[in-house]
Amino acid sequence: MSISTENIGTDNISGENISGENISIFTDARAAGSSDRSSWDQSNIVAPAVGGPWPRPEAERTVVEERLYRKQRLAGAYRIFGQLGLGEGLPGHITARDPELPGHFWVNRLGIDFRRITVSSLLLVNDVGEIVEGTGPLNTAAFAIHSQIHAARPDVVAAAHTHALYGKALSAIGEPLHPISQDACAFFEDHVIFADFNGVVLSPDEGRRIAETLGGRKLAILANHGLLSVGTSVESAAYWFIAAERAAKAQLIASAAGTLRILDDETARLTAGQLSSETGARWSFEALYQIIVEEQPDLLD
Repeated sequence: MSISTENIGTDNISGENISGENISIFTDARAAGSSDRSSWDQSNIVAPAVGGPWPRPEAERTVVEERLYRKQRLAGAYRIFGQLGLGEGLPGHITARDPELPGHFWVNRLGIDFRRITVSSLLLVNDVGEIVEGTGPLNTAAFAIHSQIHAARPDVVAAAHTHALYGKALSAIGEPLHPISQDACAFFEDHVIFADFNGVVLSPDEGRRIAETLGGRKLAILANHGLLSVGTSVESAAYWFIAAERAAKAQLIASAAGTLRILDDETARLTAGQLSSETGARWSFEALYQIIVEEQPDLLD
């Protein structure tokens, strides 16, 4: 792969990065209770895809309601991953932290294709790998990896890992996601390569090493393995994985076609600040979720 040493400067980037429509959205959101864009990114406003007046804050949910909400989005995430072809055989798992029980998370049952996951088929697993609710078996690797991610990162509600094609291919060449496009900049200075592959992750000790390497970032490229993303919601964790997989695909195609034109750090950092909010990722997922529920309402069973 050939990488250009001549980075693209900020002079080549249009100063009009946000459309007038989006600017009005920021303004309306601030009027709804946020004082600036940064605080708006962290506000609890429903996604534009959700019907009714907008912007508006999400209704507060009880613990029971929040648990169901996370399970529904988790089942939806599996269906979306299945529809996008992001699974391969039995490996692959997305988890959602339980809102009430410390150290417990929801995950898929081993052996069910992502395209058949339902809310009722999810397993609740505790911090020692016991199935508290649902019918097993449990994927041992899912517990080994995700239990340690959730333990190390109290801010993380969900984590996603599959052996999707392009993330797996990128992981095999030891390259990070370069800031070669607007979309790829969402991961600039916010992902890491876990370079030590030791076979299937079956030990929590190996999961702990992955969690330590991930640190406070939202994406890890697991060498010779695949991608792992995390988020402060099921929606954002799932969307970051989808976005990273697409960024990996774009990078592999571009590097095969010619020399990568990599944005300079200043421009990449600026663009990352514009694109990398958890709120934006949550809304991007919600748009996909609305479609999958409409097309496959049985996922809510």
